[in-house]
Amino acid sequence: MTNVTNPGISSSTRLDTERRLSRVQVVALIGSIVIAAVVGTWAYFFPREFYDHFPAILGEWISQDGPYNEHLIRDHGAQYLALGLASVFGLLWPTQLGCRLLGVAWTAFGVLHFLYHVTHLAHMSVFDQVSQVIVLAIAVLLGVGLFIPPRRRRVP
Repeated sequence: MTNVTNPGISSSTRLDTERRLSRVQVVALIGSIVIAAVVGTWAYFFPREFYDHFPAILGEWISQDGPYNEHLIRDHGAQYLALGLASVFGLLWPTQLGCRLLGVAWTAFGVLHFLYHVTHLAHMSVFDQVSQVIVLAIAVLLGVGLFIPPRRRRVP
């Protein structure tokens, strides 16, 4: 497909080389990096504390959902750290293609994570149920935000 603004460059090449990110994409990357750093570090390096106390200020959600399993908690932390590291690279070396690939990864994870938790709320207090749904919905929205490209600049 040929790029209308520059006929010599295909649209797919433009995605590979477009280095300008939208404000929404930058906010989504930073938000994702912060979440990944906190959750990933806590779960990977302090799995028992993560199980017993996550997310601390909003309740203790993990320990309500089954027995402690260090392997699964550390895997969860490693997955967050990997996504977070990829997001750091996306922020430092921005391209639309890279940002959209991160959007696929974060949104897929976020939706699947959200679906599990919204179907396993019965054992929680109403406050914990509402808090968990809101937090997980925000995580999905951050992933979706990575798909929103910058506005096209008007050429005079």
